Amino acid sequence: MLVIGIDPGTARTGYGVVRQGQGRDLVYVAAGVISTSAESPMPERLLELHSALTEVISLHRPQSGAVEKLFFQRNVSTAMSVGQARGVALLALAEASVSVAEYSPGEIKEAVAGYGGADKRQIQEMVRVLLKMEAPPRPDDVADALAIAICHISASGFHKRLEGQG
Repeated sequence: MLVIGIDPGTARTGYGVVRQGQGRDLVYVAAGVISTSAESPMPERLLELHSALTEVISLHRPQSGAVEKLFFQRNVSTAMSVGQARGVALLALAEASVSVAEYSPGEIKEAVAGYGGADKRQIQEMVRVLLKMEAPPRPDDVADALAIAICHISASGFHKRLEGQG
């Protein structure tokens, strides 16, 4: 299974593509950050994000996608812009007929580090270990996107095992 994880934001959106190899092995495929200029009007930034995500999805052709759920933030304007970026990510995946799952930050941390309260450094290190990378992925947006993809692969395997019992 090939999965794209997306960590949405209007300034920076991280993406990470991970393949499930033999058994439970995970294979790093690609990752990056899509940045938009704060000086550009929001509609242009969202269009730029959509175009770039569409290109990444077209290039890698993932079978499944995962996006971080929006969690409550004190800064309403930040939450609104993240919500807009999430919508663009969901749209780009839907346009490509890629099935989508959504996970909360706690679910992602639990799946990757075994602890829902893990900090950024712990997540980066676990992503490095699980994907057999030489160094922790940077910036945070990339590490988070790879963690989202890993979470989805883990959750998909769990759901397949449950289905096999029924």
